[in-house]
Amino acid sequence: MTDAAETFLHPTRTSYDAIAKDYAARYPTGLTHPLDRTLLTAFAELVTANGPDPVADLGSGPGGVTALLHTLGVPVFGVDLSPAMVALARETHPGLRFHVGSMTALDLPDATLGGILALYSTIHVPDEHLPAAFAEFHRTLRPGGHALLAFQTGHEPGRLHLPERFGHEIDLDYYWRTPEQVAALLTTAGLEPVATVRREPSGQERRARAFVLVGKAG
Repeated sequence: MTDAAETFLHPTRTSYDAIAKDYAARYPTGLTHPLDRTLLTAFAELVTANGPDPVADLGSGPGGVTALLHTLGVPVFGVDLSPAMVALARETHPGLRFHVGSMTALDLPDATLGGILALYSTIHVPDEHLPAAFAEFHRTLRPGGHALLAFQTGHEPGRLHLPERFGHEIDLDYYWRTPEQVAALLTTAGLEPVATVRREPSGQERRARAFVLVGKAG
């Protein structure tokens, strides 16, 4: 992990440590929209059909989506930058594995993952560090593996800084990207496009959601 990466990892880590309990109370299961759950189920079918290799849920937070993947028969473990989030996930889901780590420098051997899930976690990675994260996706995925990303999107890229959330002082940046932009970066990293889905905001959501599914050539 480079010193340059730590300049955004540190405030992201401390911000989520500060809001971990409130975040877990607000988003206990992670996915609420039926389409989101359907896409996760399709991802589960793809990765289990390719073999028994584990799936890494990157940015697993309090562990709700990790647990959902587990119920779908996926051998999954969670990775999160925030030690407080990992502690909550371990407490809530004691039968599953959760580790502290960063998607920009995964502590995993080459070609050992059957899949990677990154739901609303790449949104905190600045543009200049996103290629390094996607290079890690390619390095750790086995041939035939898949990665599914989800993120808030808009018609144009943008950035939002939040100094407060849930009544806590934080220092958190959010990056909005188009599906085309993310898919192009994943392709540059050596991953092949499979599907892109965009849905409009639902309920209290303010931005559209995008899902990008890619695979590593077998």
